[in-house]
Amino acid sequence: MTDNKIVRVGFIGAGNMARHHIKTMLTQPDTTEVVAICEPSATVYHTTAALFTAAGLTPPPNLPDLMEFLGEFKDELDAVFIITPHVYHYQQAKACLEAGLHVLLEKPMVMNAEEARHLIDVRDQTGKLLVVAFNGGLSPHIRTAVKMLRSGDYGPILNISGLIWQNWISHVDGTWRVQPEISGGGFMFDSGAHLLNTVSDLAGENFSEVAAWLDNGSHQVETRGVIMGRLESGALVTLHGCGEAPPSCSSDIKVFTPKAIFHLGAWGGYLNIQQLTSSDETFENHTFQPVPVPPSLGGAWEQFLAVYHGEIENPCPPEVGLRMARLWDAIRASAAQGGIPVNC
Repeated sequence: MTDNKIVRVGFIGAGNMARHHIKTMLTQPDTTEVVAICEPSATVYHTTAALFTAAGLTPPPNLPDLMEFLGEFKDELDAVFIITPHVYHYQQAKACLEAGLHVLLEKPMVMNAEEARHLIDVRDQTGKLLVVAFNGGLSPHIRTAVKMLRSGDYGPILNISGLIWQNWISHVDGTWRVQPEISGGGFMFDSGAHLLNTVSDLAGENFSEVAAWLDNGSHQVETRGVIMGRLESGALVTLHGCGEAPPSCSSDIKVFTPKAIFHLGAWGGYLNIQQLTSSDETFENHTFQPVPVPPSLGGAWEQFLAVYHGEIENPCPPEVGLRMARLWDAIRASAAQGGIPVNC
């Protein structure tokens, strides 16, 4: 993308997750310069500014209004990292792309498929980079599994089974994440979005039919969900999510093909395979074995830099985000009708 060694970035949103990334960036002055922040909360901005002060640096300026921010700083920036509530992702990413900036966008990409399609159009029209910060897509385990599944060596995908759980509601109750007009959904569209996106990535195709049940319990958004679906190829998928689990956070995905079973997590982290080694063998006495994968290139920002410098292809392109958005639209449509199957 460019030979410039130091990438000048602005943050849209400066909350807890932004501070997590900024802490890492402040240890990498030879690759990254945080130029400016767009954060509407003065309290949040001052908390974030303290990170720079503690590092002996002058805190970057803050302009709370996005259009003013872009008018003031777009010529001083190469990219932005958008880490805001879900409802703002589309308009903010669109504005930044149209201002001539590359975008690293926190998950989930957007609220629905219509926004996803429009954002891809803007990406194409501007020629700018759009990377979605999904841990699974950034994981070498997921990327290796996708490559293996697309190779044809294991036959077509037959079934996918996915499970994700967390004591989610205990962490988010009382926050914007349980306000559906801002969050776009509950557990299945927040932590559960990692499962939806990774399965969409592994599948490599759209769903043709979906039936889903979402349960809100006593909350405004769902904390539990069950989804059944059929891919366009005919492969069958079942997904389960529980956001009211005991203190924990984990996942489990299995992909079945005629010659192998792939076992991995929604965030990556591991990849195991159980497979036949010759035509006359069975799975009897075979166990899952770890698959060697390349070393990780780092977190979301480090991989964005690698894409920006042309060192790797975009591991989390918006096309996968569109597949996930189409799935989420179908999940919501089916759940609103009591689980009646809907065509995608």
